[in-house]
Amino acid sequence: MAAVPGGRRSGTAAGARFFCTAGRGLEPFLMREVRSRLAATQVEYISGKVFFTTCSDLNMLKKLKSAERLFLLIKKQLPFNVSSVSKGKIFNEMQRLTNDDPESWLNAISIWKNLLELDAKKVKLSQKNANPLKRKVGENDIIAKKLKTAQMQEIQENKECQMEKQIEEETLEQGNFTTKRDKSQEELQNDVAEAVDTQKQNDLTFRVSCRCSGAIVKTFTAQEVGRVIGIALMKQFGWKADLRNPNLEIFIHLSDIYCVVGIPVFRTSKTMLNNSGESGQPCLVPDLRGNGFSFSPLRTMLAVGLSYTAFIMLRVPLASRAYIKTAGLRSTIAWAMASLAEIKAGAVVLDPMCGLGTILLEAAKEWPDVYYMGADVSDSQLLGACDNLKAAGLKDKIELLKASVIECFVLAGPSCCCLAKITTGALKVVKRAASL
Repeated sequence: MAAVPGGRRSGTAAGARFFCTAGRGLEPFLMREVRSRLAATQVEYISGKVFFTTCSDLNMLKKLKSAERLFLLIKKQLPFNVSSVSKGKIFNEMQRLTNDDPESWLNAISIWKNLLELDAKKVKLSQKNANPLKRKVGENDIIAKKLKTAQMQEIQENKECQMEKQIEEETLEQGNFTTKRDKSQEELQNDVAEAVDTQKQNDLTFRVSCRCSGAIVKTFTAQEVGRVIGIALMKQFGWKADLRNPNLEIFIHLSDIYCVVGIPVFRTSKTMLNNSGESGQPCLVPDLRGNGFSFSPLRTMLAVGLSYTAFIMLRVPLASRAYIKTAGLRSTIAWAMASLAEIKAGAVVLDPMCGLGTILLEAAKEWPDVYYMGADVSDSQLLGACDNLKAAGLKDKIELLKASVIECFVLAGPSCCCLAKITTGALKVVKRAASL
């Protein structure tokens, strides 16, 4: 899908515009998920990214299972033409990303701050509810005394109200003067608030993370693009650059198909930045498009090996699961595979080659009213899976046993939902062996 220029957003009333990065072939899963989980509208995708509009808060956005990273969209437009244009002209076009429409930047910053502030308030509220104050001895007597005191105060207030009515009639003539004075004070307070907001904008620190792909790589490096955009932002908004610990990170991706600018909603960990050498660097994932869903054993082993090698170094916020102690298969891929099984409440689900149990964990978190079984012939894999189940609090939901694929097929029978037919195609191999 070709990218089209992104329009202005009027605010959060109509929903904020986001985009998520996704592994190749996982875009359809992510599109379905944002529609069902977030009630998202204006859902569209380009290779590796899904764009959508939603009014959901951060708690709901965190529940996305098939997304890698989440960004608040600032701009999306057609790519820069680098074939027949001089380098200086392209630099000018890059600077226009900030200079032509500063309102879209300020709107995005405002939405980003509101999301973080709302999330912080909800966290504080949940902490208060989780730790209620203990009642002291004799508290009921204190409450009774307070009620009596309140009743006495109410009687006294009724007498005072009658006196106040008489005073209000005498001071009614001075009301116009008081109103004018209040208005002038209110205007002064508004001016002070605007000055404070302006100062906060000027104190904002930022960092630009850039990724270039396609023909533009032959002309520019990511560092050059980041430098040009960074200087333009400092001139336009007065922000200060801070590469180590910024308040705000700006992500830019320039390719032959689109130009995207956004704000990472969940900041990338320092480990990822140090290992990748460049924030926002995409990770390798198996290509699930085309014939990828046939999942022959060889193709799956290669895919799992690639994903494990890439993601053992790079952990990104949405894709990393707090309930997985030891990562095996990539969590986003495991969730997508489990969703293909069409698991329903009350079913019995078997993974005959569970490994570290990543697919079972993702399935049990998403569909809890199901009985899960996992089997493997490797003791080390089963020990790792057991540790994962304990860490996730799902030891009672998932049963682990040491058994071969053929033994699992004989024990489970045809009524069991077997994840083997979704994950590795091993069910065909088992049936062939069983018929011999």
